[in-house]
Amino acid sequence: MEYSGLWLDHKPEGAVLPDIGAVYYNSSARVVLTAARELRDALSAMGAAAPELKLSAFAPERGVYLFEGGGGAYTDKDAQAYEIEERDGLIRISSETAQGVLWGAFELIRMIRCRMPIEGISKRFAPDMPLRMLDHWDNTDGSIERGYSGRSFLFKDGEIIINERTRCYARLLASVGINAIVINNVNVDDNAVRFITGRYFDSLGKLSEVFAGYGIKLFISADYAAPIDIGGMDTADPCDKRVAEWWENTAAEIYKALPEFGGFLIKADSEGRPGPVTYGRDQAEGANVLARALKPYGGIVIWRCFVYNCHQDWRDRKTDRARAGYDYFKPLDGCFDDNVILQIKNGPVDFQVREPVSPLFGAMPATNQMLEVQIAQEYTGQQRDLCYLIPWFKEILDFKMRLNAENDTVADYISGRACGNKLCGIAAVCNTGGDYNWTGHDLAAANLYGFGRLSFDTSLSAERIAGEWIMQTFGGDEKTLEVVSDMLLSSWHTYEKYTAPLGVGWMVAQSDHYGPDVDAFEYSRWGTYHYSDRNGLGVDRTDSGTGYIRQYSEPLAELYGNTETCPDELLLFFHHVPYTHVLKSGETVIQHIYNTHFEGAEDVKRFIDAWSSLEGRIDRGAFERVSERLSMQLENAEEWRDIINTYFYRKSGIADDKGRKIYK
Repeated sequence: MEYSGLWLDHKPEGAVLPDIGAVYYNSSARVVLTAARELRDALSAMGAAAPELKLSAFAPERGVYLFEGGGGAYTDKDAQAYEIEERDGLIRISSETAQGVLWGAFELIRMIRCRMPIEGISKRFAPDMPLRMLDHWDNTDGSIERGYSGRSFLFKDGEIIINERTRCYARLLASVGINAIVINNVNVDDNAVRFITGRYFDSLGKLSEVFAGYGIKLFISADYAAPIDIGGMDTADPCDKRVAEWWENTAAEIYKALPEFGGFLIKADSEGRPGPVTYGRDQAEGANVLARALKPYGGIVIWRCFVYNCHQDWRDRKTDRARAGYDYFKPLDGCFDDNVILQIKNGPVDFQVREPVSPLFGAMPATNQMLEVQIAQEYTGQQRDLCYLIPWFKEILDFKMRLNAENDTVADYISGRACGNKLCGIAAVCNTGGDYNWTGHDLAAANLYGFGRLSFDTSLSAERIAGEWIMQTFGGDEKTLEVVSDMLLSSWHTYEKYTAPLGVGWMVAQSDHYGPDVDAFEYSRWGTYHYSDRNGLGVDRTDSGTGYIRQYSEPLAELYGNTETCPDELLLFFHHVPYTHVLKSGETVIQHIYNTHFEGAEDVKRFIDAWSSLEGRIDRGAFERVSERLSMQLENAEEWRDIINTYFYRKSGIADDKGRKIYK
């Protein structure tokens, strides 16, 4: 096989298999049939006799019974819920929707693979997020923007690829509860601009069928300037009636050919992309013209809040890129149509290894919101360095915005619990490509698996998710479980230790965002600075600086605005402080920089030793691939350690208390 089945490689490994003579199902819906086949194939692969598949209107006495209750929208959380019940040898999986039945089938497979008890189970599983989406940044020429695991398996030479790998991918996503996918880059290339024309309707229809068979809606990134680029018009002004009519006609053609189409993801007015600001219009006017065209067909517009002026002057200490999202969107609360969702990055800047949570969450209660995270590791090691992101995502989801007494976490605002919104959810910029192992680094697949599981059930712990993934990927060997779990759960903090300190961010190469280059962005137009001088470093975002802290509720503004109460890990994001400033740990800032960068490199050495102890316990190919990546990570960590420590020694003139090697 040219690709791995990842956690769906159901190999015989001594698990106790239930006695299932047949899988019965009450509906011939294609997704229910998919569920039945997945159960049959998984049990067979694990060593059981392949159960028969039988259509039955009534529950049998024994076996598995898949019951679809009949109805429900794919964005309705309650309709997506499923129940698993075992009684006297009959395992019943039921849901209002076919998609829920499929997720229930995968839940049963997961329970068997992870050796969880099934006898006597009676449990309801309901997704926390209505929309659980993966955003691909794939280009139609086969390249992937910020892709770190090979070429695209979705596109080649301007054409859409549909083959067995495509189907395997749909299986992988469905197995962890993903129900929507955007297939192309938000920076829409020339061919993808034409996805909304008849040129691609046939292949998009076939691709949509593959994903729909696994309960997944197909979305595309659309070009806001399409009325000009392919419509031959002289404007894309959202308030021009001709533009509105053009989008209405285009939507009618799309849904005639693709009746199950989900809608558009839009990047506008950012980093050179066209948008409503070009015509003096606001973001709501821009989004609504598209939303109204899609609404008759149930379509959704997902509008990214990554909007900022990328031509900032580094001499200007008051203008702050971090402010941009809130400044643009907060005044527009209640102005967006009800089939628009604002997609908000987890932090106010751009997927740095440490940022505060964006102040937009909860700040627009009359507007649909969803969270955008990145599992592609653009700034967290690019799938060369091990960085398990689920502990970080848990922190984000559990963070309280201090706006309400109840239902005040980020998870509450993006699930609809806080504001009652029906359209909301979570999206991840994905980390998959054409490599055999899909994610470049075998262990990076834990982020893909973990994102799906966490988006379905935000109460799951990072430890639980890691354990599930390890058992399904490498088997039930206790030493393997212990070693890999320890590596995963400590890896985010390890990466943070040897890269940019205390939340300041952006000390990476400007070209590819990998490896240390302390001043790469310091005098650039991108508005991402650290302001290091001979006395100290950090960005003043308090009232005396950019005022960014005032975008938060008063309790958080007070917390962040005082160096005595600001969390150490975010200190330099909010404050410019002397190198001699004493942290809550008792270390000075400069000594913290030295200590963490030495510790980070040592942590990677421990990863290498720990992984080496697993030789012979796991698949040889996976062992060698991970060993190679860990060697690359050590080289990177040592480069970061030496460059960062040397840079700040030269800036501060303050020596390391422990007398370790710093290149002076």
